[in-house]
Parts: sequence; C-alpha cells; structure tokens
Amino acid sequence: MSLWTADDAAKATGGKAQGDWSVDGVSIDTRTIQPGDLFVALKDVRDGHDFVAQALEKCAGAAMVSHIPDGVTADTPLLVVDDVLTALAALGRAGRARTDARVVAVTGSVGKTSTKEMLRAVLSAQGRTHAAEASYNNHWGVPLTLARMPKDTEFAVIEIGMNHPGEIGPLARLARPHVAMVTTVAAAHLEAFEDLAGIAREKGAIFEGLEEGGVALINGDLETTPVLTRAADGHHVESFGEGDGNDHRLTHVSLTPDATICKATVAGVEQMFKIASPGRHFAMNALAALVAAHALGADVTLAARAMNTWQPPTGRGTRESVTLDAPEGLTMTLIDDAFNANPTSMAAALEVLGAMQPTDGVGRIQKGRRIAILGDMLELGPDEVALHAALADLPFLRAIDQVHCVGPRMQALWSRLDGDQQGLWVATAAEMSAQVHRLIDAGDVVLVKGSKGSLVSQTVDAIRKMGQSLR
Repeated sequence: MSLWTADDAAKATGGKAQGDWSVDGVSIDTRTIQPGDLFVALKDVRDGHDFVAQALEKCAGAAMVSHIPDGVTADTPLLVVDDVLTALAALGRAGRARTDARVVAVTGSVGKTSTKEMLRAVLSAQGRTHAAEASYNNHWGVPLTLARMPKDTEFAVIEIGMNHPGEIGPLARLARPHVAMVTTVAAAHLEAFEDLAGIAREKGAIFEGLEEGGVALINGDLETTPVLTRAADGHHVESFGEGDGNDHRLTHVSLTPDATICKATVAGVEQMFKIASPGRHFAMNALAALVAAHALGADVTLAARAMNTWQPPTGRGTRESVTLDAPEGLTMTLIDDAFNANPTSMAAALEVLGAMQPTDGVGRIQKGRRIAILGDMLELGPDEVALHAALADLPFLRAIDQVHCVGPRMQALWSRLDGDQQGLWVATAAEMSAQVHRLIDAGDVVLVKGSKGSLVSQTVDAIRKMGQSLR
C-alpha cells in the first residue's frame, strides 16, 4: 500500500500534481532519501529546490516544490504547491486525519526524546507503532512525522520541542493527541523566557491539542506543577512522580553499573521493571512512558516487561566499550551524552558516572578513573555563568576523579575545582579533541556531555578513533 498517491497528496495540500505517481515515504534530505520517497524541497540553510534533480537521480518517487527548478524536465513527477513548508504541514494534517491511531504527544525540558523512544519500544510490542525519527520535534519535524505515518498505524508517538514562546501550541493542534505529556520543566532555553514558570506555560501549551476526552499527564514533583495543571484546565489530568500525592508513583530506584532497577505503582498496580542502562532520570522517563501507555489503552504489565529492551539514543547517554589496544582487556567505557545539556540533565549524567565502576590494573596509570569531559550548557540566559559554577556543588561530582571542561561558560565550573579533580580547560571542542588521547586510559569510564552547539560530539568521535568502539 502506497503512503501517498499523487491525487491524495494534491488534495491534502491544495497543490497540483504533475504526473501520476505514488510514494512510499517522505524525505527532506538527499543524503538519506530512499527510492520511492517524496522529496520535500524545504528552504533552510540551503534551498531544497537546488537538490531536486539529485533526489530524482536517487530514484525519489516525486518532489514537492513551489516552482519547477533548473535541471528538471516537464514530465518530472512533481507536486507543485504555493509554499513547501505550509504544504508539508497540510500533508501532516491529512496524515493524522486519515488514521485511527491512538496518539501520544511528548514534550519537556529534559527526557522527551528518551521517553519517546521508550514509548516506541513498549508500544511496538502491542501494535503497529509510528514514532518520530531522531529529534524531529520542531515546525518541520512534527508535520514530517505525521506525513510519514502509515494509514494502518495503531499507536503514534509525536515529540514536540521548542526554543521560543508560541511554538508548542500549533504543533500540538496539528498532532491532535489523545494523550499529552510534559516530562519535566527545567532551566533550558531560559534566554528566551523570563523564568521557569514561563517555560512551564509554554510546555503546557501541548494540552491545547488534546482530543476531546484526552488525558493530560503532568510531572507532579515540580515547582511548576501548578502552572502545568492550570494549562491543562478542562482536561482529565493525571500526575506521575515520586511524591506521595501523585496518581502514579515511582517507589524505588537503584542503580548498578549496567542497569536501573525500578519499582512503580501505575494505576494502582505495582510494576517491577529493569532498564538496561544506569540512570535515575531514565527511571522517571520510564514511569512516564508506562503511564502514557496505560492512558493509551495498552497493557502496562507487558509494557513494563518490554522496557528492558530499550537503549538510550545515540548522544543521550549511550554506553560503549572502546578497545584502545590489541591486548585483551585494554578497554575504556565511553558514555556519549553529547547531544543536549542543562543543569538538570548534567546532574543526572554525573550521577550515572558516579555509579559506574572503573577497572584497575589495566592501564598506564593502573587505577581506573571516572572522568567527565563537559561542554558548555547553552541558552541558559543571564544567569548562565552562575548555573555552570553551581555544578561544583552537586554531590555526585565528588565521586568524579577528574573533570575536563570545554568552552567559556564551563570555565566557571573549572575554576571551582581543586587539586587533581581540576583537569584541562580549553576554549573549543577541537582543542579538547586534539588532547583527549593524553587524558584517558584503559580502565577509565569517560562521560562526554554538553549542549549540541558546544560541539563536544567531536571529542566523542576522537575517543572512538583511539580504538575500536563496541556498543
């Protein structure tokens, strides 16, 4: 069954189809486009119209354009629209309207991508499940996800993000979820908001899209929980968290070097489950996913059992072993958390590192170490320096043997470190990447974390290049 025919796509977008074609997917990137995809020529850093000919050479089934670009013949399969982004939103709206799927929308300052992926894992075991790729959660990512949704989808998981006020509401109304969730509210994107309450109000706009009879899921442990509750006024509200007053509670969490062991009460029923990766924040995300599964009508016990198949997405706490030399045992453990960072997620990542067990007696130094390589946390507003410096007060930091810092903001933390714990400070990730081979050794456990814009993912790549990486 085709995803879109020329006629269906034209009706959905108000565009004019050139040729009689059908497509099996929707793509905005010629680097990852598959044969039979509809190529959507969005304008971003580059104009997608410049890549239409290339997409067709790669056997795209058709292209959505606002004008016929150079190098494209008159008989090319096209969908000509007034505006490509507007038409993509219309295609997404039509994709959502033609399915009977139960839809959950997820937002939050921390944990939305991990929670989305947990939901994908647990719902896929109970029905045909469609979820956003990577972090496709913005003004083009949400409609693209909806446009890609097969007609026979039974569960859909839509991630919704924001950088500025007014972004979440329109996307939520496009997604029309039956269940909408805010994982947490934390100091992220503060430069665009006056305070945490402002962030909470924007996150709470996800409830504007709820279908009639829908469920609003709110983290009940937050300072801003009342703000979220007001935003959900008029809808059925359920809370989750560790506090006694929550409708669904996380009652026990223990971390091992390889797993997170959890006990929770969901809808009055006790559930035991394991996550095959350490992290207290993963436990709360898992609770949120189980509560959402329950609200969607899925079997919570089966969902809890399926949770142990979940692994963090790349760059969000993924653990891997890097073999540094040929002799057996000369390995180190890399925790790749280089995609996103704010004070809350930084604390969670440092707790995970503190719970890890290095290996003694295998490296040059003989004693395995817990090492953190930390890049700047971006978009924190006027208090950004103080927020970086305050990381020194985290109790989990005491368990870290050495901290290396990258960027002008993270220098505020570095200056508060003492003795051997104060490692190297450099201004850029490129400088850290050039030095990292001198900073780590076999037996070490190394966390690399920072905002995506800090580019510390370059340091992750440099560590991998030191040897052979094994997930």
